[in-house]
Amino acid sequence: MDLGLKDQVALVTASSKGLGKATALELAKEGAKVMISSRNQDELEKTAKEIHEKTGSEVAYCVADLTKPEEIDHLITKTFQHFKSIHILVNNAGGPPPGNFDQFEDTDWQSAFELNLLSVIRLIRGTIPIMRQQKYGRIVNFTSSSIKEPIQGLILSNTFRTAIVGLAKSLSVELATDSILINTLAPGRISTDRLNTLDQNRAQQLGVPIDEVRNQFFSQIPLGRYGKPEEFAKAATFLLSRANSYITGQALLVDGGMVKSI
Repeated sequence: MDLGLKDQVALVTASSKGLGKATALELAKEGAKVMISSRNQDELEKTAKEIHEKTGSEVAYCVADLTKPEEIDHLITKTFQHFKSIHILVNNAGGPPPGNFDQFEDTDWQSAFELNLLSVIRLIRGTIPIMRQQKYGRIVNFTSSSIKEPIQGLILSNTFRTAIVGLAKSLSVELATDSILINTLAPGRISTDRLNTLDQNRAQQLGVPIDEVRNQFFSQIPLGRYGKPEEFAKAATFLLSRANSYITGQALLVDGGMVKSI
């Protein structure tokens, strides 16, 4: 299948590692030109070089803290100035800290709001004028399986990830007339640094080895294992491509069948 991604311009946030990096790599494999971003310049330089060497596609990078509106504006401006367009936006950000409701103050809620919801709003607001002008765009927001089944001990993530689903569903109607499709992609237990940290925290709380925690989760996943970042990235790449011409406003789980809700 030709995904129609050659020479498409993709802006992928939080992409120096993890799911963002895997998605940027898959897009580049299909011939897209990619702007990657994160807060760590050294990691960005390393990742940009790696993706270019593996794919031959043009890769640029920009340091950006997604909690700061001026840095989001700079990221969008730099992407447009460098590539002369933005066809694809991947909204991705690190998860907020784990914890239960009684552990968090207003400042914690505000920080999670700015990182995990307001950044998405700002990035979409900054890129849709470009997409509207060209009458084409693809947006995918990375969230969590908690959009279907809340995860114990992740109250901040459960709250703001779910809000993104409502945002995307509403925007799917507003953007459709300009051929801009927007979807939500929710990872289950995919092998990333974030998941490793969560597993370590749970192992410490329970006082058991981390392998025991992982085996408990394996038993709850029909496919019997954690997903690979590239498996998640392939699903994202299709939704972000021209081959996806009729899917918008949807929330798709990539979780190996773990979540049991319909």
